[in-house]
Amino acid sequence: MPKTMVGPKANNVAAVILAGGQSRRFGGGDKFLKDLNGKPLLDRVIERIKPQVDHLIINANNKNISLSSYGLPIVADTIQGYAGPLAGILTGLEWIREHASECKWLGSFPSDAPFVPLDCVRKMHECAVENDAEVVCAVSGGRTHPVCALWRVELAEDLRNAMIEENMRKIDLWTSRYKISELEFSNQPYDPFFNVNRPEDLTQAEKIAADLSD
Repeated sequence: MPKTMVGPKANNVAAVILAGGQSRRFGGGDKFLKDLNGKPLLDRVIERIKPQVDHLIINANNKNISLSSYGLPIVADTIQGYAGPLAGILTGLEWIREHASECKWLGSFPSDAPFVPLDCVRKMHECAVENDAEVVCAVSGGRTHPVCALWRVELAEDLRNAMIEENMRKIDLWTSRYKISELEFSNQPYDPFFNVNRPEDLTQAEKIAADLSD
């Protein structure tokens, strides 16, 4: 299977890789550092996302010294208590407002999805502009991937208020309040948003990674 080259980068877009969860379905620990055909999952996600954006940060709540080796900002949840993916998204939005105010959009991606498309940020940004959307969410094979999305930075204050005052934790419940577009990606020959939730998922991921390296 031939490798796909990264296309033109979308300007004024930053991204956050969400590594702040507790990986309960994987048995706990730092799932994103698990080896996938000789390379940690997180490495693979960084390699695919970093060329597509102006800034990239990692949202993580542990003190794993290995993360410092990536040379990227490591930012813990700005809301305490392992509040789920929305907390990581809020963290990314607030980081942009403080450190990269030129960026108007945040892309979010899980740390266990090693095959995200090399042009997904650009395509989501184009979709957002075309549809005047506030959120663009990836879809593949009839499944919505709410963590693989693009968010207007100006949503940060609304999200913080919803999480603090309403105890909001469900992504789709919150995004239903805004203009959201769903962007379809092909799931052939594999689902590009396949994520490694359980140990047995690594076996399937290894097959996909082997095909990509051929």
